[in-house]
Amino acid sequence: MRLMLASSSPRRRELLETLGYEVVVARPSTDETPQPGESAPALVQRLALAKAQSIQAENSDVVVAADTVVTIDRDLIGKPADRADAQAILERLSGRSHTVVTGYCVRCGDRSEVAAVATTVHFRNCTTAEIASYVATGEADDKAGAYGVQGRGGALVERVDGSYTNVVGLPLTEVLAAVTKLSP
Repeated sequence: MRLMLASSSPRRRELLETLGYEVVVARPSTDETPQPGESAPALVQRLALAKAQSIQAENSDVVVAADTVVTIDRDLIGKPADRADAQAILERLSGRSHTVVTGYCVRCGDRSEVAAVATTVHFRNCTTAEIASYVATGEADDKAGAYGVQGRGGALVERVDGSYTNVVGLPLTEVLAAVTKLSP
């Protein structure tokens, strides 16, 4: 089965391809600026829906879109602006728990399902030097929360409570249920 992925994330593509889907990537152009007072679940669901709607698809195509944000102390943390920002974000997460929230939209024709999944991630206490070494790899550059749990950033994590694939960028259990429900 073919899925249109409204995301440029290679991690989301890989997750879907490991399940045997043929994935066609369509890069959406969506303003990802949070609205004043917008909660993490509301933000990522709004963005996932906007990304899915921005893709021109045939009626039989299933479109999958997602957006991920990290929250700590009620603050929304997206991708770092630069490596100094990545260092600051990771120092803030060190030795603490935070929440990864991914909103997804699965759309087929005029039907769609939109939801958000939250997962708690516990970071171990990391030294400034460890964080700087990680940031220097470049892995943190394009990831919400400035780390990739599936890569070298996994060494910063003590444990994950909830969906691991959600932390990677796509809650597979929930997305697959929506794909099954909406597939022609």
